[in-house]
Amino acid sequence: MEKKLHTFLNSDLLQKYLIGETSTAESKEVEYFISSYPEATEAYEKLQDNLEIIAKAGAVDLPKDFLNDILESLEETTEPKVIHITQNRKTPWYSFAASAAAVIFAVTSFMFYQKNEELKNENNVVVDEIFDLRGDIESNNSKLDELSRELLKLNNPDSKKYVINGNDRAKNLKTVAYINPIEKTSMIDVITLPQLPKEQQYQIWAELQDRMVNLGILDESDRKLKQIPYMEDALALSIKIGTKGDNASENDTEVAEISLKDN
Repeated sequence: MEKKLHTFLNSDLLQKYLIGETSTAESKEVEYFISSYPEATEAYEKLQDNLEIIAKAGAVDLPKDFLNDILESLEETTEPKVIHITQNRKTPWYSFAASAAAVIFAVTSFMFYQKNEELKNENNVVVDEIFDLRGDIESNNSKLDELSRELLKLNNPDSKKYVINGNDRAKNLKTVAYINPIEKTSMIDVITLPQLPKEQQYQIWAELQDRMVNLGILDESDRKLKQIPYMEDALALSIKIGTKGDNASENDTEVAEISLKDN
């Protein structure tokens, strides 16, 4: 049974179950392992936490009545018009019939033309809305695929999580780094960054045996998982405050640091 549990944890069933892509049989299997094994429960809870971390970009929700509005716009009815023609004096019947037929033909032709133009316009609107809907669906599918890939990275047992808290110079600073030495990937998630003067910025550094390497700029306005360069044999990560426009310097003010060798 331990072998089955290990096989289950190494599959992607938990990720698929969390984002609603499992079949009925797969869902029952996932729920059985979650309810029967603490290891599966712990992995599922970790996956939920990771989903909350990376799902910061909101998907755009379509209006609930969107398709109903489209259908209702095509269900308009046109009431028939009755034309009453009165004649105060006697005229030949064939003259009356010809005149009435001409008027009816003209009015009917105009009504058909007008209705045809309305239907063309409505059809163009529907086509445009359908294309917009398809575009939204494709965009949401793309975001879902990206979210699934990020979940796989975070849930990888080889990934290590490092919480980086600020020192006395930036007590409210908090970021989380995810480093996978097997796949050689690094990501960082900005939780909170104290506000800086306009001319300053936060920078993340990697400490190597003989030097410091600048890995990029951190900005609270970009609060989502961000790829950063993976540094082989890095001893620690640190966050410093530097001046915008100047070359990054190892002597910039350090506000947070965490060792990568303690974990």
